Amino acid sequence: MNVALCLMAYGSTVAVFGPPVLHRLTRRGVAPRLGVLAWLVAIAGALGAWVLAAGLLVVEFATYWRHPSEALRACYSVLSFPLHMHGWAAQLATYSLAAVLASGVAAVSLQAARVALRLRRRTFAHGRAVRMVGRELPGVGAVVLDSPEPQAYCVAGRPETIVVTSAALDALTRDQLAAVLAHEHAHLRGRHAALTATLRAMATTLPGLRLLTEGSVEIGRLLEMCADDRAARVHGREPLLGGLLALVGAGAPLPVGALGAAGTAVLARAERLVDPVRGVHRATNRTALLGVIAATVIGLFEIAVGILFCSTMIN
Repeated sequence: MNVALCLMAYGSTVAVFGPPVLHRLTRRGVAPRLGVLAWLVAIAGALGAWVLAAGLLVVEFATYWRHPSEALRACYSVLSFPLHMHGWAAQLATYSLAAVLASGVAAVSLQAARVALRLRRRTFAHGRAVRMVGRELPGVGAVVLDSPEPQAYCVAGRPETIVVTSAALDALTRDQLAAVLAHEHAHLRGRHAALTATLRAMATTLPGLRLLTEGSVEIGRLLEMCADDRAARVHGREPLLGGLLALVGAGAPLPVGALGAAGTAVLARAERLVDPVRGVHRATNRTALLGVIAATVIGLFEIAVGILFCSTMIN
């Protein structure tokens, strides 16, 4: 019981204090890949701690099914509440608590899977439609879609597809087009669409959890910066910056599940390309992010192992 309560407290601490700390460390995108990892570790740590705590409680109640009053006395003694329940009433209480915990975890997981599946179907359907009505752009593996809106984006599917509108082709120079396409290829190689779709489904399922709702947005922004870095290493910062500015401001929204070169945090990314952080600030930021990741991972194991050790010594 003590272990489960400490795991719940740990998950709540990460969920409450994680977003402001991570926002401060990742807002400039100094180390976007480490930033994505830090957000994912925090999300996994909080959710994992809660799920593990629920599992421990269910197992404990099931273990004490034949002696339910012992389980309830242990639970209430930790919470400092009196207990005066015996017989069938205690059995009903233990069964109800275990059923509520198990059904709650299952319901949340099932709803998140349903949302993710719905997003996946819509994205795949858009990809199929684009490949039917568009035309192949020779040599780059992209599909050209006739549209007055200058856009470039990628969608998951079988196969995955990069879409460039005819207006974008008119607006971009050869070097800018190559940089923008490299940005989209980086998204596909990194499986960024699948990650963002999963996070969006989880945030939709648990809209009150700030760590998820803000984390999904922040991770999407950082993934765009990761793709920027990959494209800039090959084609240079200037062509990529010019391509982003040429595409920004398109009136039509991107399709659901698509990742667009100029669809997220373009101003912050442009500032980052114009004035990249170097030297001591970069090293300090990386060290801080690594410290947050290590503290989140180590803290979870230390709490569980420490309390189990203390419980063993006491018993």
